[in-house]
Amino acid sequence: MLIKKEKILKAPLAENSKKIKCVVWDLDNTLWKGVLLENNSVTLNDRIVDIITILDQRGILQSIASKNEYNHAMAKIKEFGLDEFFLYPQIHWSSKVSSIETIAQCLNIGIDSIAFIDDQPYELEEVTYSLPDVLCMNAANIDKLLDMPEMTPHFITEDSKNRRQMYLSDIKRNQIEDKFEGPKEEFLRTLGMTFTISKAKKDDLKRAEELTVRTHQLNTTGYTYSYDELNELRKSDDHILFVASLEDKFGTYGKIGLTLIECSEKIWNIKLLIMSCRVMSRGVGSTMIDFIRQEAKKRGVRLIAELVPTDRNRAMYMTYKFSSFTEIEKTDRRVVFENDYSNIPDFADYMNVIIDINSV
Repeated sequence: MLIKKEKILKAPLAENSKKIKCVVWDLDNTLWKGVLLENNSVTLNDRIVDIITILDQRGILQSIASKNEYNHAMAKIKEFGLDEFFLYPQIHWSSKVSSIETIAQCLNIGIDSIAFIDDQPYELEEVTYSLPDVLCMNAANIDKLLDMPEMTPHFITEDSKNRRQMYLSDIKRNQIEDKFEGPKEEFLRTLGMTFTISKAKKDDLKRAEELTVRTHQLNTTGYTYSYDELNELRKSDDHILFVASLEDKFGTYGKIGLTLIECSEKIWNIKLLIMSCRVMSRGVGSTMIDFIRQEAKKRGVRLIAELVPTDRNRAMYMTYKFSSFTEIEKTDRRVVFENDYSNIPDFADYMNVIIDINSV
């Protein structure tokens, strides 16, 4: 089957355009001057507070990988007023490699989106050898950090500014979930989630671009779109661009989803489906797909979907399969699915779904 080519030709995210999602700091002679175990009166390195604050404002998360005594080091970090900036700090005597792997797992981000800063060549070389996708940087060069393209997002959105706070809310949710006794759905019901689907407005496009650049695991194709391209698609009669947001009793997750559909008289083609990794366990991906299935069925069109398989987005392949999509075309670089509209379920009762799409 031939699929109509899109006017805006896309390719998966290029290596030279990767962005850092988390900076992992060493402590001794990196965050501060001196070695804490030798002298409790360490002082912060020059400009370090400004650098940490600006990274935070840009939406770049931060953590710690340090060989130190945890309580002693955390007390010093709190004394400097910096403790809330660092998520899942790893302060112990194990390797920096294991610390970085733990941070990536806790944040649910790829190793290739982490930068590691240390003053010791041995530590940097060990991480480079074991985790070659990590961007390693000597602490002597931190004055150059803020000017690096990997640290400079195209836009700073409201979601960017609030990213650390949203992750702190996630930590609270996860702590409660770990203690919850009962089925998964019962826990989700306690969250009071509201999932909103709407047609993209111009104000949504900065965050939409950010989603295409930052999201790799829950991304069906890996295609990236610029603000201008998204605006063109938003206004196109041949496309529909949906954005999704999520909130619960702990606060907002922000805008966490993006779907691009190429429309013709007889076919709807899902060109891109993205969900933030932070909501992987909330069931919103299947809810978004079920919504699209419902809308396409109303219009009597065939519904197909494209997927560009990577070593990161296997979950999206399974999401399509669990939503009754069948492979109709497959090459080494692309899979095309079709849905027969069988067994479209009602939205999960643990989630309030708001549809705000006006006319589609």
